[in-house]
Amino acid sequence: MAGAKNHEYHILPPSPWPLLSSMAALVLATGGIMYMHSATAGGWVFLIGLAAVLFCMYGWWHQVIREAHAGDHTPVVQLHFRYGMILFIASEVMFFVGWFWAFFDFSLFPTAMSFVDGQVERATEGAAAIAATWPPKGLEVINPFEFPLLNTLILLCSGTTVTWAHHALIHDQRGGEKRGFWGLLGVGDRDGVLKGLWLTVVLGVLFSSIQAYEYMHAPFPFKGINYGAAFFMATGFHGFHVLVGTIFLIVNLIRAYNGAFTPRQHFGFEAAAWYWHFVDVVWLFLFVTIYVWGGWGAPVHAG
Repeated sequence: MAGAKNHEYHILPPSPWPLLSSMAALVLATGGIMYMHSATAGGWVFLIGLAAVLFCMYGWWHQVIREAHAGDHTPVVQLHFRYGMILFIASEVMFFVGWFWAFFDFSLFPTAMSFVDGQVERATEGAAAIAATWPPKGLEVINPFEFPLLNTLILLCSGTTVTWAHHALIHDQRGGEKRGFWGLLGVGDRDGVLKGLWLTVVLGVLFSSIQAYEYMHAPFPFKGINYGAAFFMATGFHGFHVLVGTIFLIVNLIRAYNGAFTPRQHFGFEAAAWYWHFVDVVWLFLFVTIYVWGGWGAPVHAG
């Protein structure tokens, strides 16, 4: 019969979300550029664009979830979803390569400058050989073995908890008697999925809180010095990814409460777990290269 489906692929019906999402992203970018150029209405345009992007994200992903519940996500479609997520994470890896590249360029070929009383002083030509050090002379760095090491342990623990939740989902370890502290959260005593997700979300929020505190007490500024710019851009974008990953996990936690996942079909959860592991690995490289190696030999801030 004409029009009969004789394949395992899901042919998408016409959807408004790609067009709406691109328009929302344009408004968001325009508002951000206006705000950085001190335009009066830039902040409001940015917020309107952000709200539009969030609305499109909700609508588009809600449609994808409906398609999954309708049975449109066949094994072949799920496989291609996984390919797409792998390519997305690969693009994110290359995004961070750029920030690592900038940091290594600054550190291996330092600019002749010094940091005195919170101000950057360019070295004269004769003093260039002395002042061209990394980190810049006079700058205090964050002790890598205090809050950064604590955050490293937190992210490593969160990687184990999300893996626990993933394996519990695969082996259908759900339900049980709701008692004690977990019972107050509506979690059964044998529900490894909800327990693991809850712990991962809490650890993610704790990581972000500690990093925010670290930024507030950083001994160097963002602007005016390449060490600060490279440090805050690399670690700041990672912090943004932690925030996105935490939201991703919260959405999956809500869906797990609603019984949206099965041992055979749970790509949304799998994608969140992969993304979270990517965030973990990037942080390990950041900790070793920027916090430990990048500040080696510089005076440590006693904050």
